Amino acid sequence: MNLILFLSNCIIPVIILYVVGLGLSMKLDIFDIFLEGVKDGLKTVGGILPTLIGLLTAVGVLRAANVFDYVGQALEPVIEKLAMAPEVLSLIFIKLFSSTAATGLMLDIFTEYGVDSQNGWLSALVLSCTESCIYTMSVYYMSQKITKTRWTLAGALTAAVVGVIASILLTGMMY
Repeated sequence: MNLILFLSNCIIPVIILYVVGLGLSMKLDIFDIFLEGVKDGLKTVGGILPTLIGLLTAVGVLRAANVFDYVGQALEPVIEKLAMAPEVLSLIFIKLFSSTAATGLMLDIFTEYGVDSQNGWLSALVLSCTESCIYTMSVYYMSQKITKTRWTLAGALTAAVVGVIASILLTGMMY
């Protein structure tokens, strides 16, 4: 186990040293190549930043307005039948927009219900079996300047629903 920890701590520096050494052996101007990569990265960030700010602002507004709580209250009969906490339903909706916000909510669920509880397992499985579809689509399409998404959203939401159903079924098998 200590060997694995040691290797995991060393792998990135070793790769960086290997790339720099390879560049030096090929007599390349490594620093100029690095700066070109940074410039390209900053252009990408500049193109994506408005979308990210808008998306994160929208999620913040929805959370502050308790929209996810209202949806949870509207779907309370479903929540009771599935024996899940309302926070898990909020987690499912938030995950569509932001993995970071969903992870924070999952940690709150862990604190309130416990890591090994049914709600803890369900929230961990939901985060593992789904993707932040809206976030990923907006960032990718904005960076590639794609305006016609066709069936991407429908397919992504279908995959998310299947992931949630699989999470519920797997948690039901364990408890």
